[in-house]
Amino acid sequence: MKLVQAATRAAFPFTALVGQPLLQRALLLVAIDPRIGGVLVSGPRGTAKSTAARALAALLPDAPFVTLPLAASLEQLVGTLNVEAVLVEGQLRLAPGLVARAHNGVLYVDEVNLLPDALVDALLDVAASGINTVERDGISQQHAARFALVGTMNPEEGELRPQLLDRFGLSVVLGNPLDPQQRLEILRTRLAFDEDPQALTTLHAAQLSPLAATVVAARAALPSLAWPDAVLQHAAALALAAGVDGMRADLVMLRAARALAALEGRNAVTSQDVDAVAELALAHRRTLEPSANHRTSDKPNGSAKDNTKNTSNNTGVRKDPPPASTPIPEGDWGALPPIPTPTTRVLSTGAWPAKKA
Repeated sequence: MKLVQAATRAAFPFTALVGQPLLQRALLLVAIDPRIGGVLVSGPRGTAKSTAARALAALLPDAPFVTLPLAASLEQLVGTLNVEAVLVEGQLRLAPGLVARAHNGVLYVDEVNLLPDALVDALLDVAASGINTVERDGISQQHAARFALVGTMNPEEGELRPQLLDRFGLSVVLGNPLDPQQRLEILRTRLAFDEDPQALTTLHAAQLSPLAATVVAARAALPSLAWPDAVLQHAAALALAAGVDGMRADLVMLRAARALAALEGRNAVTSQDVDAVAELALAHRRTLEPSANHRTSDKPNGSAKDNTKNTSNNTGVRKDPPPASTPIPEGDWGALPPIPTPTTRVLSTGAWPAKKA
């Protein structure tokens, strides 16, 4: 009988990613502060979405990499309680789920837009709070579940509902590399990794080790960084200018700005930090064009909002209603106008016969 040879999949070096600085920044911020709520990476096939997620897990020290399958159940995700063990052993036993296995690591969800809404909702709850609650038959138990959530999707395969889209902390939209030199560099790097993964990792070791240490130090520095009132006001102004719903965008911007300040080794959060992460937090929540806050109305009683076209998650512009001078058709579409027809003259008739008694 021939035995199957065990093999492990090498992770692509995080610093070897080509042409993805925004994605790298978003992943590092979520790794530093998982309470940001994860990052949603949207883009066509073959744009290194899953490669970047695995590279992040390999960068972090002793970080597990857990994948959520599309066919997973809610119990597999959050875990379940073995109530029967109380009767036999006198103690409650927890069967941990995927979120428990991903603690202090990376939880990766490919094609998150194809997952059931209830599963995505539960996952985002845990990612934002860092605490997982398992309930069964009126009994509940909690445990820590802090992980960097990375969800990827291909828009061609379906969109994510706006209610769930808003719950992802950050979002990055990737495109196909169109620059010939950049494509050439990607090809060279990928071919080198496929030929000898260890050699490419060794080549980038001088960058990987300091970056991993920086992430660990940034995590430790988070509690000591506060947000001045000027920073709070700036984040609120950006959220209002984007026309976002609720307060989640403001909170995400502030947490991401603090993580960025910690990543860069600074001891204060500034408005420039908020500006640097604003688009990551607002792109998938924006309902007004980015330049809306800079526009002025030409009408005496107008407002900037009146002249701004509403958008839905940057996917398109809603059409304005037709001007008042445009005739609006009535009735069925394509119906012809009525044509008057002369009536036929009816000759007079005699009186009706008398009714019989």
